[in-house]
Amino acid sequence: MTGAFVVEHDRRWLEQGAGLAGRLREVLGPAAVRVEHIGSTSVPGMAAKPVFDLQVSVADLEVAVAAFDAPLAELGFRRLPYERDHVPAGCGDVPERWVKRFWARRAGSGVVPVNVHCRVVGSPNERLALLFRDWFRAHPEAVPAYAAFKVVLAAAVGEDLELYTDVKDPVVDLVVTVAEEWAAASGWVP
Repeated sequence: MTGAFVVEHDRRWLEQGAGLAGRLREVLGPAAVRVEHIGSTSVPGMAAKPVFDLQVSVADLEVAVAAFDAPLAELGFRRLPYERDHVPAGCGDVPERWVKRFWARRAGSGVVPVNVHCRVVGSPNERLALLFRDWFRAHPEAVPAYAAFKVVLAAAVGEDLELYTDVKDPVVDLVVTVAEEWAAASGWVP
């Protein structure tokens, strides 16, 4: 354990994340336009909370909720009331563009903890999750610094996940500022 709830990177995470994404693709059917492993567990070498984040991209959130609630419940997920993502500082976007739906499954006997973030295809929050992941994958030299920040932050805030997120969000905003420059220069698209 490196922090209160952040652990060293596990090489198996990438394979496990791909397997979880594949399983969700099967279960959710055509309403899931794309299912991807995102977040820190999707970045080689990144320390992380041992919880997999998966992004399900959809054409319509309400259609997705109607289609996904039952199959996700069968897999042990429950929908939680987190229906909007953090809008990056200086973005100037209206919060309504950053909507999502969120399901979580927590660890149990033989159960892998997973967060499912359901976002609209082409929305800024769908793009940001992919940009964050892909920028770190393309810049492995930045991974140790961000991982060290997360470890120190987790140790400082203890089990207060809300405070952890509140402090981490502006740092993610900084990373995304640099990542946007890389995306423009490299021609990256989600």
